[in-house]
Amino acid sequence: MFGTVLIANRGEIACRVIRTCQRLGIRTVAVYSEADEQALHVELADEAYLIGPASAAQSYLRSDAIIDVALRSGAEAIHPGYGFHSEQPAFARAVAAAGIVFVGPSPEAMEAVGDKLPARAAARAIGFPLVPGSDGAISLESVETEARRLGFPLLMKASAGGGGIGITQVDAPEQLDDALRRTRGLAERFFGAPTVYLERLVGSARHVEVQFLTDMHGNRLTFGTRDCSVQRRHQKVIEEATAFALSTETEAALFKDAVRLAEAIGYTNAGTIECLFGEGHYYFLEVNARLQVEHPVTEEVFGIDLVEEQIRVAAGEPVSSRALEARPQGHAIECRIYAEDPATHRPMPGIIDELHFATGDGVRVDTGYRSGDTVTPFYDPMIAKLIVRGADRADTVARLASALEETEVVGLTTNLPLLRRIVRMSEFIDGGYDTSILAQLGN
Repeated sequence: MFGTVLIANRGEIACRVIRTCQRLGIRTVAVYSEADEQALHVELADEAYLIGPASAAQSYLRSDAIIDVALRSGAEAIHPGYGFHSEQPAFARAVAAAGIVFVGPSPEAMEAVGDKLPARAAARAIGFPLVPGSDGAISLESVETEARRLGFPLLMKASAGGGGIGITQVDAPEQLDDALRRTRGLAERFFGAPTVYLERLVGSARHVEVQFLTDMHGNRLTFGTRDCSVQRRHQKVIEEATAFALSTETEAALFKDAVRLAEAIGYTNAGTIECLFGEGHYYFLEVNARLQVEHPVTEEVFGIDLVEEQIRVAAGEPVSSRALEARPQGHAIECRIYAEDPATHRPMPGIIDELHFATGDGVRVDTGYRSGDTVTPFYDPMIAKLIVRGADRADTVARLASALEETEVVGLTTNLPLLRRIVRMSEFIDGGYDTSILAQLGN
């Protein structure tokens, strides 16, 4: 096991990783920008190093600065969290070249699934069902032919990146040229790659994903499903485990395909396969070669620590006996609390005058903030993740509604009013919703 781990991230995920390392007796090293000098993750770590100005490009995204700190501090491994360097093969290679272990899959595995078009090809090769779409990148010359072959409505997607960025719905042929220019522009701006492709829009679909974990000793595990259908602009807002309305047969087939795909691309460590479930079928979307924001709901249902398992696997150990023996119990739901306008979703940075979270049995809060802290305009405006576990889904939904009422953020505009409305919608309570649920609220 490692003696020292550097966390190449900030906010709640850095705090989350630090706490697991502390429980395992591992010394922790934090990095921070000038804007985060007083941040909670800096306070929690055993050591902390300034790596640059507030801008992420000049601090958290500087791989050379992070690796330099790792070498200076004696860190044997780097945990990337999610975002920033978590799915960057070049960073993982640079870490390895410096003689440090990257806590995550190999660069080769990341490359195999980091672009959605090669990932679709890998899924197709093992027979994983795909949403009907273009076999490769589309151009101005081919877009209309491909669109008519697939049929409207369609989604035009950036092949690189993620987070719901670079996705445009196209309902008619006359929208194609404008959609292509807009989507390519977003792809170039955010991911540096203008490649886009088409997928048929699956009606009344749910967003379902499978958490998997593999090690170097032949263990290939899946930890149930998650439903992430409550989304705004293709970005998740509420997630739950396990996904409901899936038959035992469908789940078994989905788990089998997930393991086969992980084996086919030589994937080791924790990862997630995202799918659409609609029209009575599941379809492959993409692989997230990292820890997901919504991983806590899986941890709560299965009684495991995915960060611990990631570290064990990276150290060359087998997954823990706890993970091997884990079985799902109860239900869990997570809400992402953002400093943003609940109507427009525009970030609303500022000072948190007071921060009060719900407490009690089955309530978990992952956060990187305290009262008096500032949510800056430089990074993602998520304040915290509120996770609630119950005996079953109905019990969990009721507990969540109560926990959201008890949670209070003073001094900032947040999406708490929106979250409270969602969990009281009959469609959400009954589990009869899909990815269009927020459209019903005008969001």
